[in-house]
Amino acid sequence: MSRLIKVSIIYYSATGTVHSLATSARDEAAAMDDVEVRLRKVEELAPAAAIKSNEAWAAHVDATSDIREASLEDLGWADVVMLGSPTRYGLPTSQLKQFIDITGPMWEAGQLVNKVATSFTASATLHGGQESTILAMNNAFYHWGCIIVPPGYVTQSQFESGNPYGTSHVSGTPNQPLPGPTQQRAIRFQTRRAVDVARALQIGGISSAS
Repeated sequence: MSRLIKVSIIYYSATGTVHSLATSARDEAAAMDDVEVRLRKVEELAPAAAIKSNEAWAAHVDATSDIREASLEDLGWADVVMLGSPTRYGLPTSQLKQFIDITGPMWEAGQLVNKVATSFTASATLHGGQESTILAMNNAFYHWGCIIVPPGYVTQSQFESGNPYGTSHVSGTPNQPLPGPTQQRAIRFQTRRAVDVARALQIGGISSAS
């Protein structure tokens, strides 16, 4: 009998785009058999004045106040780690990077080895650095010793979404600031694929270091 597959979805979102993808990933994982999932946002580092100056940002902070902040325990607990961040000059946000930066003791102790890992993003413009942001998040996975699972071009939804690196959305799309059905299908597929690989590794006797 297989044990639970534990999924941690750890993300940063300022105005809700990446949050929308993260919640869809959570819902997909929660609907799968023998899967337990945690949705965690990373700590907000921006000053209150900056947040208050942007109405959408302030509204999203208030709307997600009930979501717990990510801890290192959430990372160590997981078999599957999903990281999500908007792009910032082709890089993940400082908020997510700060969380990654405090994982040093876990990395040094080998506690992140063999976890299945995957990432997703959003940008304001079509060529806003989506692929480079995903690749930058994946750099942490290489160092941790994770097994990186991209969605790839393996289903029709992936050809429609256009990104084999990880689910992404252009928030500046006219009349569609939040991910639409195509992107939601893509993140749900990416979640299932990561969980399926983690389960196959478990059956094969390869477990994470949690």
